[in-house]
Amino acid sequence: MSWVYSVRFHLFFALALCAAGTVACWYSASQKHVWWHWLANWLVVVNLITFGYYGLDKLLASRSWNFRIPERVLHMLNAVGGSPAALLAMRVFRHKTAKVSFRVFFWVIVVLQFVLMGYIVKVTYWN
Repeated sequence: MSWVYSVRFHLFFALALCAAGTVACWYSASQKHVWWHWLANWLVVVNLITFGYYGLDKLLASRSWNFRIPERVLHMLNAVGGSPAALLAMRVFRHKTAKVSFRVFFWVIVVLQFVLMGYIVKVTYWN
């Protein structure tokens, strides 16, 4: 059962779920090969999976099991677009709100995402 504790396993599994969900959403919704359709589908799926991962980690924490979702996995889900769901899950489940180091890194990711969005908008529309 050591694979259950592996960060690599959880990273691969979460990203595979996101990719499969994105393709499924794209196939069922639009089937247009436009970048923003793919991005919208990705953001919907990654936010649902992020919310689920936070909920699962809270459940595992409340049951005092030795197995938990690694924080790196939660941060990775935040970094690839799941920050809105992570913030909502932190509020709904009251999870990861007391750990200062986790919150600081979470907000660093959010700020970097806003800077990246601002840069993309600037380059796309004002050049």
